[in-house]
Amino acid sequence: MSSFDVISATSASPRADDRWRQMHLGRLLGHAMRKFDARVLHLMAHDAGVPLALANLAARDQISAAHIHITRHLALQGSRLTTLARDAGMSKQAMGDLVDQCEAWGLVQRERDGQDARAKKVVFTADGLAWLQAFKAAVAQAESEFQESVGLDVATVVALGLEAYAQA
Repeated sequence: MSSFDVISATSASPRADDRWRQMHLGRLLGHAMRKFDARVLHLMAHDAGVPLALANLAARDQISAAHIHITRHLALQGSRLTTLARDAGMSKQAMGDLVDQCEAWGLVQRERDGQDARAKKVVFTADGLAWLQAFKAAVAQAESEFQESVGLDVATVVALGLEAYAQA
């Protein structure tokens, strides 16, 4: 029985079966995202191109999916903190904390914004760019593993469906 069958079967009598609470689409998407991010971090921890200190942090679970927000959202030319926070769907304060941590690890640095001398922007360091390259390779590997797990046709439908849903 799929999660959609569970939801349909329980919609008539919510007290009869509450499996829908554990199997609805949002929960499944959350589990899938956590599994995918954990796999990406594992692959990055074992990538020879990742600076050793960062690989050790990833291997000891010191780098979390939250830190990946910077990797996903920081523009190659750099971003202001407010833009980075907005793009990641986080508060400016929470993103500031992540940037502070990533700055201490040598992934990013703050520099003057050439368009506004009063502002600063966050940019990747050389180690951060190596981290970004490892992220790209790890995402490609995790996507390939997903395709192997569910089959190319299902993986394609899932990707197209999620893209359409996210852009709607």
